[in-house]
Amino acid sequence: MKRLTVEEYREAEKLPLIVVLDDVRSMYNVGSVFRTCDAFRVEAVYLCGICQTPPSTEIHKTALGAEESVSWKYFKTALEAVEELEKQGYMVFSVEQVEHSTKLQTFVPQRAQKYAVVLGNEVKGVHQEVVDASDGCLEIPQLGTKHSMNVSVTAGIIIYKFAEDLIL
Repeated sequence: MKRLTVEEYREAEKLPLIVVLDDVRSMYNVGSVFRTCDAFRVEAVYLCGICQTPPSTEIHKTALGAEESVSWKYFKTALEAVEELEKQGYMVFSVEQVEHSTKLQTFVPQRAQKYAVVLGNEVKGVHQEVVDASDGCLEIPQLGTKHSMNVSVTAGIIIYKFAEDLIL
């Protein structure tokens, strides 16, 4: 298998997507998101609020080194991250079940646009002020009895959608 070195990864073209984690509590979930972001060459991960940051044994356990290849930045709040992203021309979507959300299967990202997606806390979701500041909300349709999925699973589904439409 031809795998990139960390240096090659840093120089390689990236998927024009930043993943913002809003108060994600579990360091294992954070690590898992890093690993998925590495797999699809996501531009960066923004860690906000109570999210722990690398270096961390717990993050590394699931990231398996992806915290070294994927760029990341810490913000005191996800709202601060969203405000910075919008100033830089990113279209920001919170991943939440809200009225007037866009179902993921109908969303078509545009090649010329840079995107960011905000994923929320394992119990409380994305903060309301972040949802309000977003350009829209994406929703993953669910058919079972539960109304949520693990944040790292959600990240994988969302990131794949962008990768599928923009680079695969």
